[in-house]
Amino acid sequence: TPSGCVASPPVRPPPMGDESQVGLITERAYARVGLFGNPSDGYFGKTISVSIQNFFSEVTLVPDQQCFSTRVSFEPGAYDWNAFDSLSSLAHHTETHGHYGGVRLLRSLCVNFHGYCEAKKILLHDQGFNLRYATTVPKQTGLSGSSSIVVAGLRCLMKHYDVNVPLADQPALVLKCETDLGINAGLQDRVVQCFEGAVAMDFSDAEAVTATGTGVYVAIPLKRIPKLLLVWGPPGSDSGVTHADVKKRWEAGDGFVRKTMAKVADVADRAKGVLLSDDLSQQEYLQNLASLMNENFDLRRAMFGDAALGPGNLEMIETPRALGAASKFTGSGGAVVVLCPLGDAQTENVKRACEAKGFKTADVVLNPGRVLNPFE
Repeated sequence: TPSGCVASPPVRPPPMGDESQVGLITERAYARVGLFGNPSDGYFGKTISVSIQNFFSEVTLVPDQQCFSTRVSFEPGAYDWNAFDSLSSLAHHTETHGHYGGVRLLRSLCVNFHGYCEAKKILLHDQGFNLRYATTVPKQTGLSGSSSIVVAGLRCLMKHYDVNVPLADQPALVLKCETDLGINAGLQDRVVQCFEGAVAMDFSDAEAVTATGTGVYVAIPLKRIPKLLLVWGPPGSDSGVTHADVKKRWEAGDGFVRKTMAKVADVADRAKGVLLSDDLSQQEYLQNLASLMNENFDLRRAMFGDAALGPGNLEMIETPRALGAASKFTGSGGAVVVLCPLGDAQTENVKRACEAKGFKTADVVLNPGRVLNPFE
């Protein structure tokens, strides 16, 4: 079976300028694409997700150089402006980027990291620091930009304090940073951004997941992931808003939502079987995955409804499908992942059609990750 575009193991970004002499720490975390099963991870389901190098967030920690200073500060990023040239520029910036930036994520991370270390009786030194972030992840496109900032920040804090938060504990810690801010999310994004590579996740044991904050994870060899195309448009709606109604219905025991979400989880289970199978021809393999990808989105559409998904998102889905390709959201909307079972010519046709409608496209570059075998 054909494999997707896989990058070399990521090189850690070098320190910048004169700051390399003051103990600067820079860490990077990559965007992710939900391939199958999302959004069931937030509902004790199953998912398959991949880490991609197309987009990333970087967090930089600069230790405070003042002797005995314990001061902690945050440098505002592009989405954290608090001063504007006019009321109209404030309105335009907010319409484009939303009300929230990344500083609140880093602040929540610091609070939760401190709490984690206190609970584990880990002593921390007193040297203060400044945190700043930058991200290339398009905002509100369902590519996990928010959690990538938190994951990169966590890696900085671990280095600064010389603390090892076990890999198995990291996703739940990252998730808590976001849920504390009222962000509706599941473990999927945080698992694949911490572990990297391609991961099949099983959260179906609700009692165990609730008690431990972890599911059952299986690495999928990247050579088993087919070539994929990414399509994205202008910023979508906030994922917390997108999930709110379905989450309420699920918690209220809505029979349709419960039954349909279980079907979404089953899609991931069947996709895992296809990805790990050696009994299929290349075309059977691609067609089976394409069919499951389409089924995944159709089930989501049935639960959320067209009004919640939005006309732009639906056009991104339907444009590749009109050319025989499969498509689904990478996350909550704003970007879709496309599988072209007929090969490169079909992929080029899909690119042209999507770009003609004002969407951006890119071949997915898979991220093999920094840990040789994170599941051992």
